[in-house]
Amino acid sequence: MIYWAPLLHFYQPPTQVHWVLKKVCNESYRPLVNLFRELSHAQVTVNINAVLTEMLADHGMSDVIDGLRAISEDGRLEFTGSAKYHPILPLIPQDEVLRQITHNYQSNKQFFGNSYAPKGFFPPEMCYSPDIVKPVLDTGHRWIILSGVACPTAWPNDVIHEISSPDSQKLAVFFRDDLLSNRISFKQTDAMSFIDQIKGLRDKKRDIYVVTAMDAETFGHHIKRWEQLFLGEVYKAIATGNSPNPEKGKTIGNTSDETHPLAETPDLAARHGEILRTVEVAEASEVRVVTLSQLLDLFPRADPIQPYPSSWSTSKDDIKAGDPYPLWKSKNNKLHKLQWQHLKIAMEMTKKAQQVATSESARGYADIARELLDEALHSDQFWWASCSPMWDINMVHKGILQQREVILNAYKAINMSDLTEDEKTEHYYRVIAGRDLRSKITDQLLMYP
Repeated sequence: MIYWAPLLHFYQPPTQVHWVLKKVCNESYRPLVNLFRELSHAQVTVNINAVLTEMLADHGMSDVIDGLRAISEDGRLEFTGSAKYHPILPLIPQDEVLRQITHNYQSNKQFFGNSYAPKGFFPPEMCYSPDIVKPVLDTGHRWIILSGVACPTAWPNDVIHEISSPDSQKLAVFFRDDLLSNRISFKQTDAMSFIDQIKGLRDKKRDIYVVTAMDAETFGHHIKRWEQLFLGEVYKAIATGNSPNPEKGKTIGNTSDETHPLAETPDLAARHGEILRTVEVAEASEVRVVTLSQLLDLFPRADPIQPYPSSWSTSKDDIKAGDPYPLWKSKNNKLHKLQWQHLKIAMEMTKKAQQVATSESARGYADIARELLDEALHSDQFWWASCSPMWDINMVHKGILQQREVILNAYKAINMSDLTEDEKTEHYYRVIAGRDLRSKITDQLLMYP
């Protein structure tokens, strides 16, 4: 048996405007909900960051929330945990990581009720470092999903590896099949080819599993009607047990060794290390759709491993170069450096404001800074500054304005505290440093390219 575990990631940044959210909702979220309602046999694992859940409720789109909840209550949708405002977890302090995970759970639990009981964890952008393991375990998660490029061992499709935490707890780890996932995301396959491809990965002597994961917005928003033309067709073919391609002896792609090849060439077929050979195409009933947590009961555990720090946009070359998060904090990106310097000031001043605010008025400003900082950690401001090739001066500027509001309120609380004048002056210098950084960032936005 081949077990296919698909995951869909729903997310929009807190700075998203109403008309874009509405467009994405109409083109992607609502059609996906309708698809899963219609296909009573379909199963899926879903991550929805709580910032989006709240936005859907605030913008009159609660039908999406209700639909996802109903499918989950029907036992066909498994929710994962994540970080509420979609920050890059390896790049922020551990106390911020824990806060984001906790707030994500609390907010989603409020909207989805008892159906929201995540066993697994989706790190935003699949960004991983060993530092995030303990917060993920401490918040009750049993497994984490990472990009295939993070896998440091032979490709595991019939065993499940674990990551050990400093206190000897174990976190199961699933690796996304990056190549199959990218083929779907970039419309480089179809339902017939996809089923043939995953069947070609099996040597017929053992059960295997395949994990795919991609943005939910891929279906209908990025690629029109892709939820019907791809997802719907795959689910129907698997449910009926009829191969969408009944030909025998068809030549399809397959890998011939135990190690999952993740070469660097941009050609997807070559990257998958395919060796063309003739295989007998079996019936589609050999493929079963499951949620990721169901895999825990189907496959044995393997030796503990330590995945590479990486993301689902990281290449092997990036890992070798010591640049594991190139779209959010590249060591070669001057704008990223300025953004993170500014954010560090915002985080440090907020922490100080929380510590020293004693009066009711000062605590009010400190609390505002604290709440604003949660949103200001979101990843999109850095992604749009990556220039690889993503570039949007307005998204970057919105991010820096959010951080400016954090610093404003944090310093107001500090200035109203009982600190000495010298201490207040020291923190005012940070306000000035932040102002200088914002000017440099603005200059970068105006000058590039």
